[in-house]
Amino acid sequence: PFHPAMPESEYEIIIEPKMSFGTAHHATTFQMAQYVMETDVKGKSLLDMGSGTGVLAILARMRGATPVTAIDNDEWAYRNALENVEHNHCTDIKVFLGDASLLGPENYDIILANINRNILLNDIPTYVKCLNHKGLLFMSGFYEGNDLEAIRKCCAANGMEYVSHKVKDQWVAVKFIKA
Repeated sequence: PFHPAMPESEYEIIIEPKMSFGTAHHATTFQMAQYVMETDVKGKSLLDMGSGTGVLAILARMRGATPVTAIDNDEWAYRNALENVEHNHCTDIKVFLGDASLLGPENYDIILANINRNILLNDIPTYVKCLNHKGLLFMSGFYEGNDLEAIRKCCAANGMEYVSHKVKDQWVAVKFIKA
């Protein structure tokens, strides 16, 4: 709300970040938003893990993803995401406080996870179980080099095929598809 309005933009999202992560200014969120913009999400079920402000879930919903679920383990972020989905008229996004242990029998076409290397490595098997066949997994929150290699190995061991990755300011975002 502290930036000037940009009504000429295809998607104008108003995010009041408060103490939460995710305004799309950081390299990881920016790259994840690029992946959302490059992907046909219309009519696809989508999960945003480590949702922070909810900006990626909101963008995906504005682009037609449905249903959309956002989960963050930080209470500030959870409350902030609830406010932001309301401010952006995306109140059908389900927002939960928690982590991957909340994931159960539901399946998703797309999972976004912008967290950090260690949590991602721990949770990749859970994400894969929740992905539909040919589902997409986008992850960020780690660096080039050893981090990317560890993520690729873990995904391969869990039946995921590497598709591509992006790098900005040494931060990486990566795309996998469920084999």
